[in-house]
Amino acid sequence: MKALLFINGEPPTALPDLPQYDLIACTDGAFHYLKKLKFPFEKLTFISGDFDSHDIEEEILQQARNEDFDILKTPDQNKTDFHKALELMLEKGIKNVDIFGPSGAEQDHFLGNLSVAFFFKDKLNIRFFDAYSSYYFIPKEFSISGVKDKMISLIPFPVAKSIETKGLKWPLYNEDLILGERIGTRNVAEHLEVSIQYKEGDLLIFVGK
Repeated sequence: MKALLFINGEPPTALPDLPQYDLIACTDGAFHYLKKLKFPFEKLTFISGDFDSHDIEEEILQQARNEDFDILKTPDQNKTDFHKALELMLEKGIKNVDIFGPSGAEQDHFLGNLSVAFFFKDKLNIRFFDAYSSYYFIPKEFSISGVKDKMISLIPFPVAKSIETKGLKWPLYNEDLILGERIGTRNVAEHLEVSIQYKEGDLLIFVGK
């Protein structure tokens, strides 16, 4: 099953293809920009969050009465609304989640979102989308097609060892990337398909639009 989740970062400029998703949800902080985008709330499965603003809670409750989606309160202040929304996804049997609104605005949120994705990387296939790129943690053997001439960046989290790449303008041959020493930003795909292998650590890929 595949889900779409909107969270409270920079709003997307356009909505993705909604029919491809089995479940669509948002955190309470993303509700305001979905209204501005004229999102079809009848397609929403649930809104979750701590609802710490009374005004936004009342507005969401009214929308829910009109469109019949669920409101799931997650008051645990030791976790972010994004983290708690992913826990709900797991409970519902979801394995693949596309995230919109993960970056922009306050950058501590962006770094926090990456940390949450890292926590769930062995339980969920999470892909982030913003106005500039898509990005996600990749397995030890990975390939992606249809990327010729696109920007490809490889960021260790915090270390990835013995990396081999094919299809990039500046390939890696059994090389290590280490945060704070060497990272692999602003490379370019020279072929339609790029393949990446590495032996240890964790690696985050950014694919430009």
